[in-house]
Amino acid sequence: MMKYRIKLMFLVIADSALLALSLLCSIYLTDGRIHQMDWSWINLMSGIIFIAFSNIILAANKSYKALRRYTGIREMVKVFQSILLSSILYAVVDQFLMVNPRPIREYLIQGAIAVLFLCSLRAESIVVKYKYKTQSKFNRKALIIGAGDAGTIVSKQLILSDREELNPIGFIDDDPRKLYFEINGLPVLGNRTNISQIVAEYGITDIIVAIPSASKNTIKEIVEIIKTTSVNIRILPRIYDVILGRISADEIRDIDVKDLLGRDLAISSTADMEHFLKDKIILITGAGGSIGGELVYQTAQFNPRRLIMFGHGENSIHQIEMTVREHFPHVAVESVIADIQNLDDVEQVFQRYQPHVVFHAAAHKHVPLMEHNPGSAIKNNVFGTINMAESAIKFGVDRFVYISTDKAVHPINVMGLTKRAAEMMIQYFSLKGATKFSIVRFGNVLESRGSVIPIFKKQIAKGGPITVTHPDMIRYFMTIPEAVHLVLQAGALSRGGEVFVLDMGEPVKISDLAKSLIHLAGYKPERDIKIVYTGIRPGEKLAESLFYEEERSMPSSHPHIFIATPKPIGWERLLLDVKRLELAMIQQDPSQLKQCLETIILNDSTLSSPP
Repeated sequence: MMKYRIKLMFLVIADSALLALSLLCSIYLTDGRIHQMDWSWINLMSGIIFIAFSNIILAANKSYKALRRYTGIREMVKVFQSILLSSILYAVVDQFLMVNPRPIREYLIQGAIAVLFLCSLRAESIVVKYKYKTQSKFNRKALIIGAGDAGTIVSKQLILSDREELNPIGFIDDDPRKLYFEINGLPVLGNRTNISQIVAEYGITDIIVAIPSASKNTIKEIVEIIKTTSVNIRILPRIYDVILGRISADEIRDIDVKDLLGRDLAISSTADMEHFLKDKIILITGAGGSIGGELVYQTAQFNPRRLIMFGHGENSIHQIEMTVREHFPHVAVESVIADIQNLDDVEQVFQRYQPHVVFHAAAHKHVPLMEHNPGSAIKNNVFGTINMAESAIKFGVDRFVYISTDKAVHPINVMGLTKRAAEMMIQYFSLKGATKFSIVRFGNVLESRGSVIPIFKKQIAKGGPITVTHPDMIRYFMTIPEAVHLVLQAGALSRGGEVFVLDMGEPVKISDLAKSLIHLAGYKPERDIKIVYTGIRPGEKLAESLFYEEERSMPSSHPHIFIATPKPIGWERLLLDVKRLELAMIQQDPSQLKQCLETIILNDSTLSSPP
């Protein structure tokens, strides 16, 4: 409090001195005879009245409460309003006190000089800070992409920041009307095509992308240009932080691999999902995995009556349970440690909890590992799914959503074959009983356990090399929250028997993804971090597909979810082939197991009624 009063006293004294100086300047500018000025008490009283009026009105307008380092247009407007009003009052009083009143123009000149002096005092801290920042030779030099509202705020924050790491040099903006103009004293140096040239000319070390409203594709294009330089790339937080004024120099984050997908996240209204999940008993298998855990977290937001987390990894299940209890204490959660391969265990869970909705995310998904362990893949992915589906029908589950993969389309590996066989069985079960079965098929999810992103990051942290199987290998990618959001949307849309396919955008080259991660880590591919091509692993394909040729893609009511019309399946032959697979499991001959799986997939499509 004492510090505030001392500061306030200093500001009042400084303003009073400047106001007195403005009086003298106005007299000099009007008649040029300050030394012959009448220093009578009336004239002195007149000046004191002007200073007093000004200080009182400035205080009433809260001008003295504004922090000088954050002075802006609003504070300048307050000064203008206050001096305008005090000048008018002073002129009125002066006309009555003075024997020979001054001309009106003198009051106008005096007010204008007073505004200039007081605004200069308030802007002084910004000017000093700006000069200190721009003249320092030890700061890192930052270029700001985007000379809009967000970029303007960022530049001011960087100028005012007490931290010396980032020294703003100028802006890049594609609007030709802004070129060569200045914002907060910083020039607009060019558009995105000039980035490389400006980086070299000004010795830029950091680039901040300050276009929070830009599409993912625009961000990707800009990042691709920046990657030709050796600068650090950072990006502004989401647009909500800009709107709420939460931007500061400390909150600018590094570019994330998600920013390189070149597509906007498919997050939409949750009204249908709330109706689908609220007050329901929800059972989620594989709840400790990447997709299953996110399903648990997002489902909890819709106030289910009870949430059953089914899995066999006790540590991961315990961790997600603690997370849900912390963030959603009102939701009743139950952890079940059991194995979907055991029908008795599965039926006990269904009998005990009587779920309304089941999300079946449990699966063995590691392609090369399953290639060498086909028996485990079949027991879990095929017969575990059959156990879940049969129990869902037996215990009256309303909806059953099976999480599939693009590897189930034209599968050549054990993992893909088992997922496709499970898809076919889900389609079979959708024709039996009242349970509404549906399939949701999508590609890779970023940063899930076992995916390439965490592996690449670890390899970069060790100094490389990054191992990529083939330079032309491509995959579809989606973020985990986005994929799960669309899974819930698909579940809400389901009427039974659908194969929902999520819009994954354009496929991404794995080698390009590796190079992008190297750039984001501040290195140059091949120069700092080597990329080694190791050859395609057993069961891998160069490219994955989301649809079979025989599956006709139709739009759903959601713009990012498509419906694939299922391929015709000979049901009798399917059940016979699955029975043969079950018998082959007893013999545990890997080559025979894979052959049985391929026989199931090559179903002759002879239509028949379900048994």
